[in-house]
Amino acid sequence: MNSRIIITNILRWFILLAIQILLLRNLSFYNLATPFTYILFLLLLPFSTPNLILYIIAFGTGLTLDAFYDTLGVHTAACVMLVFVRILFISVTVSRDNFDEPEPSLGNMGFRWFALYALLCTFAHHLVLFLLEAFKLSELSYTLLRCTLSAIFTLFTLLLVELIFYSRKLR
Repeated sequence: MNSRIIITNILRWFILLAIQILLLRNLSFYNLATPFTYILFLLLLPFSTPNLILYIIAFGTGLTLDAFYDTLGVHTAACVMLVFVRILFISVTVSRDNFDEPEPSLGNMGFRWFALYALLCTFAHHLVLFLLEAFKLSELSYTLLRCTLSAIFTLFTLLLVELIFYSRKLR
């Protein structure tokens, strides 16, 4: 990886975490839907990033958010689950020999691929996040409703951000 990609990802990490902590932390619709746009950082990490480094970055990102949200490892577990689903999805859908794209973004991979990728990763993240947050089966329907609505809201936000900063790959 060259230094430009590393600096871009470090800036992306700071900006997305700052937006999540300072702006989106208190944004909630009737305590049912909360956007977690910081996961866009984990979704857009380059294909060439080794799996161990992905897990370490996810752990650090989740731990940072847990410190600001005052949760005990909930975001850490959810971020690690997101990276696990990301690795599985990319290994199934993208052949390592045939891609020249540096990162799995909307401009590089297309709308349909990126939307499915973001949907699966977001839903896995939110499912772990809200199940660990509630930690009781008596509120399972409410937890699944919160998970679904927050995943839809987060996915809408992620796609909106990607469309704003969309750059079509020149072929």
